[in-house]
Amino acid sequence: MRLGKRLYSLVMFLVVSVLGGLLIAGLVVPAAGVSAEVSKSTAAAMDALPAELVEVPLAQKSKVLLADGSTLVNFYDENRQYVTLDKIAPIMQKAQIAIEDHRFYEHGAMDLQGTLRALVSTVRGNTQGASTLTQQYVKMSLISAAQARGDSDGVQKAQENTITRKIQELRYAIALEKQLTKDQILERYLNIAYYGDGAYGVEAAALNYFGVHASKLTLPQAALLAGMVRNPVGTNPRTSGLALVAKQRRNDVLDRMAQKDVGVITAQEAAEAKATGLGLVKPKSKLHGCANSEFPFICDYVKRTMLASSNLGATVEDRENALYRGGLTIRTIIDPKVQRKTEKAIRSYLDPRDPVDSVMVMIQPGTGLIVAMAQNRQKMGTKTSQTYWNYAVGKSMGGGSGYQAGSTFKMFVAAAALKNGLGAYGNIKVKPQMDFNGWKFQSCQGAVRVNKRWNVVGVGGTFNLFTGATKSVNGYFVQLEAAAGLCEATKIAQALGLQPSIDPKGDALTKTYSNYPSFTLGAVEVSPISLVNAYATVAARGIRCEPVIVKSIKTAAGGAIEPPDANCRRVLDEGIADALAKVFQGPFRSGTARPAQISGYTIAGKTGTVPDNKAIWTVGFTRNLAGGGMISYSSDPRFKKYWSGYRKQVYLKGARMQHSGRTLYGLSGQEAGARIFKPAFAAALKEFPKGPGFVDPPYGILAGEKVDVPSCSGVSNCRTVLLNAGFGSYTDTIASNTPKGTFLGISPSGVAVRGTSIRILISAGPKKVKKPKDDVKKDDNGSASPKPSPSPTKKK
Repeated sequence: MRLGKRLYSLVMFLVVSVLGGLLIAGLVVPAAGVSAEVSKSTAAAMDALPAELVEVPLAQKSKVLLADGSTLVNFYDENRQYVTLDKIAPIMQKAQIAIEDHRFYEHGAMDLQGTLRALVSTVRGNTQGASTLTQQYVKMSLISAAQARGDSDGVQKAQENTITRKIQELRYAIALEKQLTKDQILERYLNIAYYGDGAYGVEAAALNYFGVHASKLTLPQAALLAGMVRNPVGTNPRTSGLALVAKQRRNDVLDRMAQKDVGVITAQEAAEAKATGLGLVKPKSKLHGCANSEFPFICDYVKRTMLASSNLGATVEDRENALYRGGLTIRTIIDPKVQRKTEKAIRSYLDPRDPVDSVMVMIQPGTGLIVAMAQNRQKMGTKTSQTYWNYAVGKSMGGGSGYQAGSTFKMFVAAAALKNGLGAYGNIKVKPQMDFNGWKFQSCQGAVRVNKRWNVVGVGGTFNLFTGATKSVNGYFVQLEAAAGLCEATKIAQALGLQPSIDPKGDALTKTYSNYPSFTLGAVEVSPISLVNAYATVAARGIRCEPVIVKSIKTAAGGAIEPPDANCRRVLDEGIADALAKVFQGPFRSGTARPAQISGYTIAGKTGTVPDNKAIWTVGFTRNLAGGGMISYSSDPRFKKYWSGYRKQVYLKGARMQHSGRTLYGLSGQEAGARIFKPAFAAALKEFPKGPGFVDPPYGILAGEKVDVPSCSGVSNCRTVLLNAGFGSYTDTIASNTPKGTFLGISPSGVAVRGTSIRILISAGPKKVKKPKDDVKKDDNGSASPKPSPSPTKKK
């Protein structure tokens, strides 16, 4: 067939170039050896082309490890694990060279005959291979670099069937052959090549298809992989209907390896290998993406943590590139045994299809490391038993709107009271039902007055901080809040780490919720993890650490990246934290949290019940572990029919769970505590050294600060004056010679511990004197008759 003018010119150009010394410049033979004039003319002819290939690091999968070293998840754009040439079976190297470029170690950047044949074919509009292995590597590198920068046009250009592209590849190949050895080029080739079924590089391919490392590949296995590079999709043996195609391609490679001009195996070895089956292993989960991992919400928290960390890059795009292409090894502290037992504690009590949300979170005090984080819907998805929300965290980390936490907030009011010198022993009088209409509370914006009826019900009597916390006395803590100051309570809660869902990183607690006298009763939606972390701060004796899940990060090259910092710092006086730990041992020892007590451990903490039993909590801590369990009605629209339909309520008490078959009673210590908190917390405690116990606080903090009791006159005036001075008050009537209702004074007067209840004494009127009984009887006529004297006794 006669060549066209364009083809003829191209061929003649190549021939002249070869004769002129292009061949000697590195295209055909590896070494140079002719005159300087010839080399100069060659260089001039190539000056118009890019001089050097800029290699982009190969995308490698990042893996997240659990505490025992097992893999939780792999993050990758390309499933690749780079291995050096000495970790690739020699037979694999020979197979790849045999089928793609059998004279690889003999020629330079170009195999002249094959390249000319390919160029002629290209001019005619056909596609033909014959590029050297180095040229193929150049093409794959250009595609990989374009993909890394998100350049779809670049990917397309790197695959265009044009003379310009082929010559550019050739120029890059020349440069590479000067920079790298043949072994280095082969190593890069075997790691960049795509072997189908999502496997990039020979190591991922060997594990994917045969369950072995690349160093252990056999002859038939190597031949199968080597044959797939040319058409990885069309020869994928896992694709339905392509197993025979893949086997035939494998056999073609074996035949090529046995041919005389290659001769890396014998004909008999080829025949024996062709007689074998493909030997594929059963596909294993690649653990790619959080939805496929064992612990999806742990995985998602790790991913969001990494993408928020500036240590991985200045922009989100940089961080995504590092996570999905950087080959990082990310280690967490999550012990899979503890995580599984935590999930089991919830699963054993509640079915994921039940119309409630349930959470258990545990954090290590002093480090912020998350020990476990579980919920009743443990898988991602759209089924009733699944969700995409992480109930434990705030919105920025994939969570929802949070949950009210009930009396667990009494810890913060107690902290404010101790900080302000109110002590733990001062008594406050409480009625079973108290109306706080007219009471004033000090917010961060000024005094807040309750201007409507606000009845707080609970236990009545006289209580101090110990007994009030143990019995979770609402009326006591509302009065304590008034004395300690709402502003101080919300400031401490915020400092300890509590985060409202509406503004997790801001100051909504002090700006908004310090105006809510119901703060002490937990009337704020918070993320469970932030509440547990606030308690962990108390356990760490006032040292707050941000919750973190990543313990260490290593690069593909073995270097270290600083993990996200827990930013541990002191936010509460050590003595006050110790006092809180002492006071709040009461609920676990003999109070509302007693059902959740764990034998052999001293635990401090608090239960919480949201009004109308919408949610129930148990939060507790030792010196080395803090945790919190919760059950709440679910606001998920999928359960609207249950809660607002035939049930017409949104509270847990008496709620019959359709799938688990349980009836809930809204008991915080029994249900959230004994059924969820206790088994999970006990399992985690076994994995930690028991360590030191709580430290006794300074007596002065518990005793409180004695201050002058202001003088006052009249009931109304005394209530106002005492409240403004930080005292509670209650009226008490006593007998007096003064008229009934007369103001008599206050008790104690002089000095008293700040915050205690002062008696306002009111006269009950004169004491009634009982009349003596008559010693005479009246006869029937009404006349008195003397009482008969006792009968005389006989002497013995």
